Amino acid sequence: MKLYGIILSFFALCLAGAASAEEISGNGIVSVSVSEDGRLTALSNLSTGQNYASGEYLWRMYYDSPDRKEIEIGGAGQKAETSLRNGTIEVYYPELVSEDGSTLDISLTLRIRPDGRLIRFASEISNNEEHVVVREFQYPLIGNIDLPEDHDLITAETGGMRYDDPVGTIYAKSNSKPYMTPAQYFRQMDMKYPSGVSMNCFILAGDTQGLYFGSHDTLFQDTWHGLRLYPDGSGTFNRLECGFYKYPHCFCGETWSCDANVVAPYSGTWHSAAKLYRDWADTWWDHRDTPRWVREMTGWQRIIFKHQYGEYFFRYEDLYGRISDVGNEVGNNAVLAFGWWKEGMDNGNPDYSPDDSQGGDAGWAEAIRKYREKGGKLLMYYNGKLIDRESRFYTSGQAAGIPYTDNTGAELTAHYKFTSMGTWLGEYDARTFHIADTRDSLWREILVGMADRAYECGANSVFYDQLGYAEDQCTDWDLSREYPVPNIRVIYDKGQALKQIRDHINAKDPEFALGTEWLTDYTAQFCDYIHCYPGNYGPDSFQDFFRYTFPEIIFSDRELRDDSDVQRRVNMYLMKGIINDIEIYRCRDLIDKTPVYKAYLTKANEIKNRYSRLLLCGTYNDVLGFTVSNGKIEARAFIAGDEMAVVATNPSAERLSATIDVPGYEYVECACLGTPETGEDGRTVTLGQYDLTVLIYRKSE
Repeated sequence: MKLYGIILSFFALCLAGAASAEEISGNGIVSVSVSEDGRLTALSNLSTGQNYASGEYLWRMYYDSPDRKEIEIGGAGQKAETSLRNGTIEVYYPELVSEDGSTLDISLTLRIRPDGRLIRFASEISNNEEHVVVREFQYPLIGNIDLPEDHDLITAETGGMRYDDPVGTIYAKSNSKPYMTPAQYFRQMDMKYPSGVSMNCFILAGDTQGLYFGSHDTLFQDTWHGLRLYPDGSGTFNRLECGFYKYPHCFCGETWSCDANVVAPYSGTWHSAAKLYRDWADTWWDHRDTPRWVREMTGWQRIIFKHQYGEYFFRYEDLYGRISDVGNEVGNNAVLAFGWWKEGMDNGNPDYSPDDSQGGDAGWAEAIRKYREKGGKLLMYYNGKLIDRESRFYTSGQAAGIPYTDNTGAELTAHYKFTSMGTWLGEYDARTFHIADTRDSLWREILVGMADRAYECGANSVFYDQLGYAEDQCTDWDLSREYPVPNIRVIYDKGQALKQIRDHINAKDPEFALGTEWLTDYTAQFCDYIHCYPGNYGPDSFQDFFRYTFPEIIFSDRELRDDSDVQRRVNMYLMKGIINDIEIYRCRDLIDKTPVYKAYLTKANEIKNRYSRLLLCGTYNDVLGFTVSNGKIEARAFIAGDEMAVVATNPSAERLSATIDVPGYEYVECACLGTPETGEDGRTVTLGQYDLTVLIYRKSE
């Protein structure tokens, strides 16, 4: 069978930026081959000889008809016309055959070409079949991947996760809730950008090579990260397939195209793949200089003043009283203030009525002023999307047309089941909200007005909850066509709302900061800090991925609420430059009620404040620029000017020793948590469990 191949040569790349031919001599990087019937037979790293492809078809499609939804079309059984033109492999299908044997007047063109260090997989669908809409297109698919044993799966879930058994992980997660899939055919790990996935990429990463998957999509549309297992001949689910799924919603008479998806075998560590994503992100990145005071924050106390069912945990005078005192004791001078309005937390949005019982906005502003006089920074909370059905804004009719609607035209609802001392409230009497479409001009005005009000009250920052991600199912549907169509660019819409706010407050006062919740690259670029959600602190946590790719983005930890697992988590966050969200008992009390956490965080913050120029304001450099001889010791580096800080800790139960080598730098000093031993030259360390040391080095003259 005839094969069509591309070899991407480093030699030619240097001369022309990209090159392709059936054969090119020189120091090759990548080769790609496609068979005459459209199967991927080679996706090889020429430096290592690793071929990840196994001759599987490159795509899968799903369409709706009047009688059935999600009808599958696969590459097998199709008539392909494959050619090589001008360095691009083209696979053309003039028509497609459905699973029932019927022929559809839908044409498909695949184009595979080198693009710098990447292989770009472009596609075009032309639909001329009446009463059919192409809903989903899965491409490229790298099926039955030949995966070396040392390759881990690195995803961008909440900044990053690293799984040392990709096949076992996907299988295990496919059995978790909700178990509602055709599991007899494949096993799937659910993952969609930007719904909790911080970057539109993932990696199969080994020690010295790997395979990068990136959807470099400037439309910022919903993209499923395809992680599936198919069964082998014995029925064992061990054939790994990876790729991207897009949602064309291509109707009869329309053509849809996409050239965003790229794959790249690479040499080196996972950092090489992260740089591929950052190189693309730099083509659209729009991040202002973060105010210095934000960069110097060790974190914040997150506090609910009044809850949604009417209980006060704190009054305004507590802000400059106990709250300020406890924060200063622990080395933290910022408060993320929830529930400061009359209705209370998650109640009455977006009315945010002044709390007249405490002097209204004037009383709130006075409390903020007194808190700031004591050195505090106030981050003033709003929810950026929720509309309470019982709010004046909703009941007056002002909200008409703003909430998202589902595929039947009904307004989508959400519930926040906070509990008090009993069970009735959370189980039965939760408040009901609608989700605002951030494209709406009135809603945008309301969001900007929230920022103005925070500024007028004397806050240092305005914070918008839940604007940093796209909800799994909450979007707005267009019902005007033959089939309903959802908005799949929610993250773009939210980002544009944040950009409008950012530009507005930047013109007013560049020192006035903007924050949001959820960590997603597109929305993070417009913010000065991010309150991370959900918590990411388990054994597979790998927020190193996002920290290294976007070191300028400041984001917090989450869900450390009492005296459990304090040392390990505080050390991990200090080591990775992640600031602390102090949310004692889910924001209902202060850290002085958790003495273990308070004592340990106080010591950690002393170190962070002492070396803030590096640990808070420096550039996170992950594991680069130094080496540690003992792999069981975890260490990360920060760079600022001619200095480097190496933070090392030991999470294991045994006492460990290691040599640290920092080429081109001389040791200056260190600071410690626990009882580590550090050599006088800063080149050796011995650490017991949860010991931590911060070693400061300066460039050699």
